[in-house]
Amino acid sequence: MYKSMNTSNHYDVIVIGAGPAGLTAGIYLSRAKLKTLIVNEGVVGGQMVLTHEIANYPGVESISGYQLANIMKKQAKSFGCDIKSNITIGDIELSGDQKSLTLSDGNTYTSNSVILTPGGRSRTLGVPGEDNFKGRGISYCATCDGDFFTDKEIVVVGGGNSALEEAVSLTKYASKVTIVHQFDHFQAFEHAIREAKDHPKINFMMESAITIFNGLEKLESIGIQNLKTGHVENFTTDGTFVFIGYLPNTEFLKGIVEMNQSGEIVVKPDMSTNIKGVYAAGDSITKRYRQVTTAVGEGTIAALAAADYLHGLTAKN
Repeated sequence: MYKSMNTSNHYDVIVIGAGPAGLTAGIYLSRAKLKTLIVNEGVVGGQMVLTHEIANYPGVESISGYQLANIMKKQAKSFGCDIKSNITIGDIELSGDQKSLTLSDGNTYTSNSVILTPGGRSRTLGVPGEDNFKGRGISYCATCDGDFFTDKEIVVVGGGNSALEEAVSLTKYASKVTIVHQFDHFQAFEHAIREAKDHPKINFMMESAITIFNGLEKLESIGIQNLKTGHVENFTTDGTFVFIGYLPNTEFLKGIVEMNQSGEIVVKPDMSTNIKGVYAAGDSITKRYRQVTTAVGEGTIAALAAADYLHGLTAKN
């Protein structure tokens, strides 16, 4: 049977990232009596904590992402998992049988296996004025900022599930929501499209794109270009919510682990990477669907595969 090394800074497995995938891996590993450390540069829960309501998690009728993250965190810690959050990751070494990670607390931690679950972040439009009005009329989180726009007219940018679902959610606050999308069709599930189209507070500007954000102390208007005609309209709005996808948080892994052109980690069915003893799961890997449930499933697989890997090391010795 696999036996842990009894040194304070050495772990059987280090999990990088504390979203649903990382927390699930921590639960499975620590429950299997493997010494496990989860490290996270932000708050525990990842993008999940930004979700106002999760109503499609099996066995749970409705729960906020923040609540679900706290339950997962509590569960992992109850099995003995160590968690370090709001900490910066420095040097990382994944090759060889012993992996190492240096954190901003000044300590270096080692492990026999690593699971990468760094997640992703909201993609920005990259147009003039965007940086100036972040937090002053521009938001990437409906849950965080929706109530600031009570009885206001707002714009939602995007055409995927997140954009349409959050647009519907924002109607609880806003008096009018205009969805701006660059294509003539949406890239979302049919039920999400139908719900948005049937809502009396939601309007649409298709085949259009934002060209500029304007205002003085706060956002006052945006330039919206019709991509067919080229005409730019100065559109008055109190706020703009941007939901156009994500970027994987994998910059620190460049040149270390195999990734595709989008910066997503390439994994095999057992979540293993091209590096022996290193696994990956969650929104940072190459996949089509990004949901809490898929992240949880991948975190489970990665944890079980890492445990098998560790038992294999013992068999060889």
